[in-house]
Amino acid sequence: MSGLVYTSSASGKAAGETKPAPVIRLERIHKIYRMGDIEVHALRSVSLEISRGEFVAIMGPSGSGKSTMMNIIGCLDRPTKGQYFLEGVDVSTVDKAGLADIRNKHVGFVFQSFNLVPRTSALENVELPLIYAGVGSAERLRRARAALGEVGLSDRERNMPNQLSGGQQQRVALARALVNNPSLILADEPTGALDTRTSVEVMGIFQRLNRERNLTVVVVTHEPDIAQYADRIIQFRDGRIHRDTPVQSRKDAKEVLQQQPVEEDEDDL
Repeated sequence: MSGLVYTSSASGKAAGETKPAPVIRLERIHKIYRMGDIEVHALRSVSLEISRGEFVAIMGPSGSGKSTMMNIIGCLDRPTKGQYFLEGVDVSTVDKAGLADIRNKHVGFVFQSFNLVPRTSALENVELPLIYAGVGSAERLRRARAALGEVGLSDRERNMPNQLSGGQQQRVALARALVNNPSLILADEPTGALDTRTSVEVMGIFQRLNRERNLTVVVVTHEPDIAQYADRIIQFRDGRIHRDTPVQSRKDAKEVLQQQPVEEDEDDL
């Protein structure tokens, strides 16, 4: 995978420009699950590089290996064979405690189901990773409020999850993913539970963070329209990378939103 050059004008990468050092590098990754006497090969010799500042969409049918790949990239699981380097560090053989530390410091997660804590305010939900990291209360409050501001929810910090729309809940989840200043955001079907307009709004936030912060973003999605907001699409099939291509006509969420009708009761932004 090394040596590939992408030319998509939407991503700001000029033709012939050398790719920066990879944030993610996988070398011949295998993942085998054993179910009694049966071996299930979820990943088969996958090699992949994702550079700093790339916005990548991972696609594939159910059982293709994309979710297993996401778990390995996010240090939620370990490969059976092969090596995984995150920020140049081989994390393939790190123990569970070490993986938890890496996740907390380097990776921000966003899930389809939001995973917010009920009866806990938006601000307190965003503070949770900082509590686990041992950050003091004053600094936690400052950083959590800044993260909510990044996603346009400064006026909702005291709201409980059941007082927020689906789009607002997903933005709280995104703020929580950002609060530790990770080098990588992993989003698993982040628009799967959202309506069309709210999905575009969320993808707009991902695009802005990718552009302004040079934040590496990896989104797992089954929706081709959502994948078009990325600047590279990796398609999995039968545990292998079937296709890895740049997006030729990348969608800009701001432009798409201008073409979307606004509902009269829309209060998401």
